[in-house]
Amino acid sequence: MTHTINAVETLEDQLTREYGFNDHFHEHHHGDKFQSNFLTHYVFTMDHKMIARQFLMTGIFWAFIGAAMSIIFRLQLGFPEADMAWLKPLLGKWITVNEAGIGRLDPEFYYALVTMHGTIIVFFVLTAGLSGTFSNLLIPLQIGARDMASPLLNAFSYWAFFLAGVVMFFSLFLSTGPFSGGWTAYPPLSALPQASDGSATGMTLWIVAMSLFVVSALLGGINYITTVLNMRTKGMNLWRMPMTIWAFFVTAILGVLSFPVLFSGLLLLMLDRSLGTSFYLNEIVVGGQVLDRVGGSPILFQHLFWFLGHPEVYIIILPAMGIVSEVLSVNARKPIFGYRAMVFSILAIGFLSFIVWAHHMFMSGLNPFISNFFVVFTLIIAVPSAVKVFNWISTIYGSNFRFNSASLFSVGFVSMFISGGLTGIFLGNSAIDIQLHDTYFVIAHFHIVMGIAAFFGMFAGVYHWFPKMFGRFMNETLGKIHFWGTMIGAYAIFWPMHYTGMAGVPRRYYDMGASFDAFKHFTDLNKFITVAAIVVFFLQILFIINFFYSIFSGKKMTTKNPWGATTLEWTTPIEAGHGNWPGNIPTVQRWAYDYGKGGEDFIPQYIPLKNGENDHGH
Repeated sequence: MTHTINAVETLEDQLTREYGFNDHFHEHHHGDKFQSNFLTHYVFTMDHKMIARQFLMTGIFWAFIGAAMSIIFRLQLGFPEADMAWLKPLLGKWITVNEAGIGRLDPEFYYALVTMHGTIIVFFVLTAGLSGTFSNLLIPLQIGARDMASPLLNAFSYWAFFLAGVVMFFSLFLSTGPFSGGWTAYPPLSALPQASDGSATGMTLWIVAMSLFVVSALLGGINYITTVLNMRTKGMNLWRMPMTIWAFFVTAILGVLSFPVLFSGLLLLMLDRSLGTSFYLNEIVVGGQVLDRVGGSPILFQHLFWFLGHPEVYIIILPAMGIVSEVLSVNARKPIFGYRAMVFSILAIGFLSFIVWAHHMFMSGLNPFISNFFVVFTLIIAVPSAVKVFNWISTIYGSNFRFNSASLFSVGFVSMFISGGLTGIFLGNSAIDIQLHDTYFVIAHFHIVMGIAAFFGMFAGVYHWFPKMFGRFMNETLGKIHFWGTMIGAYAIFWPMHYTGMAGVPRRYYDMGASFDAFKHFTDLNKFITVAAIVVFFLQILFIINFFYSIFSGKKMTTKNPWGATTLEWTTPIEAGHGNWPGNIPTVQRWAYDYGKGGEDFIPQYIPLKNGENDHGH
């Protein structure tokens, strides 16, 4: 081109006119003809972009609930002697007030809070909120499709998730309280309604909610897989797909293969609870009465649960890995380092995740020879994870890195994944795990490598694709405060837990000082962790304020491609209707990471290769 291009928009318009687009599927359901009123546009929508927003906002709601629960039980752990009567208007009978007017958190409800916090964050936020949001938003946009393969199933997927949330939320208000047997729902506490108050109706509703959640995950996963395999635009072969799509694709496969196993486990659990079967129960005594339950094995439930539970870890972390790969490359203005190695590492992680589940069960009486098998593959799975870490660092190295909220959270993700992943090497060794099992070391490892890292990936995605979702930008100053406060605060919460765990401090205990004289010297450290948790909680409220304020009053998006990215989602109009592209769908000519090539800052995917130019995706 012979004249100067002053804006990304102008460049794109000129390239569009010069090269044209190709409508691969000739689908013409875009526009507003299915969006005639508020209900069909915002509530009962079949537009994947709106469904992504529904998943995101529902996930934010549940994240707030789950985080608030953690603050309440952290107050109990950090300040066990403090007066909690001020919480009685919120928690009712679960705060018991003595004659002196001092309020105490009910121990049974403490366990319910711990249980529901784990369930909500793992499934309702990090599984549905992360994968549901970004798989829905990005799969059609980045592969060049009008919508999902089945928009109706996509809508059903969200509503099954929503109904699961309604049932789970309702269980919080039962007179006997929500389920309190731990988020892993091990029998016999979960299999006997009479075992405790928290094993009664609250557990039944927990099973119903989780069954609906599995339906949602399966409907979504089948849709994502079908869309990626069948709906790619012309020229979009598998080796030209962005890392995000590879991550979502493998995540969906993991979910479709593993969630039915959890469903079968829950079905047998419900039969034990309701019909007197003994799949998980054997020689049980309750209140001095010997129950007529023989022949079952609680270890069977552990196998069924963790056969989902460990792929679930990667169902959560793989979407975050894909998002981080994309955001780092865009903001480093460099091609992603080792694209093929990154793809193969995702595939390797997906495969290996199915043969390491019993490393959660080293203390269950597992045969030591079998334990060795799981130790070996647990350590092997660190290899593809390390490949990804080295490639992220290499992508950043030597770049003219743009520091914004999205890129900072991506770098924070890499930091969390490294520091949390290293502690997994300890826990993956059965001999060491015997000492560390069910201590705060496990809590620290699990929260850093999966909880906080996954949240960082989610935050990076929200800040990066917020303009694509809402046509406005989030406030960068508040975003950076959010990042630095959360980064420092997360390490302040979970790093000290490694030391308390190595000292043998057990998890799930209501009052450490009252239970063990040996652990009383951790009182001040517990207070420090609690204060850090409260600060981080309020920083997340700052994010929520920034999020909802920016939807209505954020800086407006004026160009289709504000970040100078190469992928197809940035070729759609700023306010794209249902169908994404008002005209033809772009034809893909190159891979997704042509940055800093041939004197150009970036080259979009629909620009043809020049004579002698190499497609790095091959």
